[in-house]
Amino acid sequence: MKLFFLALFVAVCPLAVLGQSSTQKKPLPAHANEPASQEIQTETIGPSGQTPNAPSNPVGATGYLEPQQVKALMHKIWLAEFRLNDLLTQVHPEKWKMPAAAQQSFAKTLDSLHIAIAAMEDWRNQFDSRPDSLYLGFQTYVAVSAVLPRLDGVAHSVSHYENPSFGAQYSQSGNQLFDLQQLIEPHLAYLLKNQDNLFLAAQTNLASCQNELNSAERDKEGRATPMKNIAPVFKGHGRIVHPAAPAGGAKQSTAKDKATGKPAVNPANKTQKKPQAGN
Repeated sequence: MKLFFLALFVAVCPLAVLGQSSTQKKPLPAHANEPASQEIQTETIGPSGQTPNAPSNPVGATGYLEPQQVKALMHKIWLAEFRLNDLLTQVHPEKWKMPAAAQQSFAKTLDSLHIAIAAMEDWRNQFDSRPDSLYLGFQTYVAVSAVLPRLDGVAHSVSHYENPSFGAQYSQSGNQLFDLQQLIEPHLAYLLKNQDNLFLAAQTNLASCQNELNSAERDKEGRATPMKNIAPVFKGHGRIVHPAAPAGGAKQSTAKDKATGKPAVNPANKTQKKPQAGN
């Protein structure tokens, strides 16, 4: 019987040890979706009030145009401008049958249109050189806006006094300029928003720096020390001049007699009264 229990004990002990080793839990990884050997990522926090820098290349931003895209757009505007100048060389208002007042008005409109086109070309060329400039882009947008109403007036006069189909070509050129102008607007809106964000970040950083400076300089100079109230002493610039003594006599003394307490009489000024004779 003892041999039976001893054999049973020897058979059971390895199984118990094996069960304990199999039920021992392994350490869990730091994150359920990460491997156990990967370290936990920590976030680096900068100084208070510091804002992250804006990306230098805002790829995919709404309305943003790459410099090459802006240059391509400016080239399309130049082509539309070239077509418009070619059409204007074919206008001969002196051959039209129109009143003199209307002919003078059309001449003024035509001259203002040429000036507006020249200004548009100037701003377009500058914006083509600096496609990231908000100012130049805005001026180009405004210059196109100055051309469009004058071009519409010329197109209306050409259609009325010369040929409707010829006037339609001016209108088509104006519509093309208008469509190209609308492509500039989203890019300008993005540049304006970017400038506003930079200005807001600068204001936030300035306010944060001011608060930190005030906290650092607080209680460093100590409390104010009260000053003793002292009456000011004024020093004159000239000498005090005493009044001169009378010419015929000595200076009168204002001293008092110590015995009587009355003003002392100067013997030089003392006069004896003569007895008056009775009547």
